[in-house]
Amino acid sequence: MVSGTIEIVAALIRDGAGRVLLVRKRGTTAFMQPGGKRDPGEDDIAALAREIDEELGCRLVHGSIQPLGEFDAISAHEPGWMVRASLYEIDVTGDIAPRAEIDETIWIDPSSPPDVALAPLTRDHVLPLASRQTGAVRAVPQQ
Repeated sequence: MVSGTIEIVAALIRDGAGRVLLVRKRGTTAFMQPGGKRDPGEDDIAALAREIDEELGCRLVHGSIQPLGEFDAISAHEPGWMVRASLYEIDVTGDIAPRAEIDETIWIDPSSPPDVALAPLTRDHVLPLASRQTGAVRAVPQQ
């Protein structure tokens, strides 16, 4: 039985080779997109910029933002809940490193993911979408 829906924003970040960045939160096993819940009064972009800074220590490149749609999936970490993610493909600038509640980051080929636990949103929506796209969006090195 589904208890409700958690509204989140999520980022699709690629490197120069087209690999997709995934994160694993502390105390969990599933890898997922960076992002999270909006704070009161935040729009999607403000929430995404805040989450990227808090989780990865880098900055969103505002001219790079491409909305990809809203996607529903079973929550990876809240049993009985769904997530509804507003997904954006973005560039980031600065060094990417796990911070705050993030324990681990990995870069994966979206069309050939490694044998790791993936959040349902990532597995069922984001990686199939990313593997169909040939976007030029990637992490931008620190200037």
